[in-house]
Amino acid sequence: QVQLVESGGGLVQAGGSLRLSCAASGSIFRLNAMGWYRRAPGKQRDLVARITSGASTNYADSVKGRFTISRDIAKNTVYLQMNSLKPEDTAVYYCNTVPDYAAYWGQGTQVTVSS
Repeated sequence: QVQLVESGGGLVQAGGSLRLSCAASGSIFRLNAMGWYRRAPGKQRDLVARITSGASTNYADSVKGRFTISRDIAKNTVYLQMNSLKPEDTAVYYCNTVPDYAAYWGQGTQVTVSS
């Protein structure tokens, strides 16, 4: 059973940067698109960045130009580099396949951006 473990969140001031990591216990990146999702307080969980098995990337309009998704297949790890952070980026961030698979949801990592 694959497990995904997110890390790298924290408290940062507006305009700052964070790099999130998602480590997988198995090799799922070769055949699956992977995504970073986030759930802000009181809102649904949304996909913000996606990387396909062919390494193509897509971003939600709200993060385009500020966030970069990447992966290291050898390390079974997906990253999310977040720059120019805004208070509205405050959320719990999760990784999963795209489309998501219920059994893969982890605890997520909290990102809090202060103004």
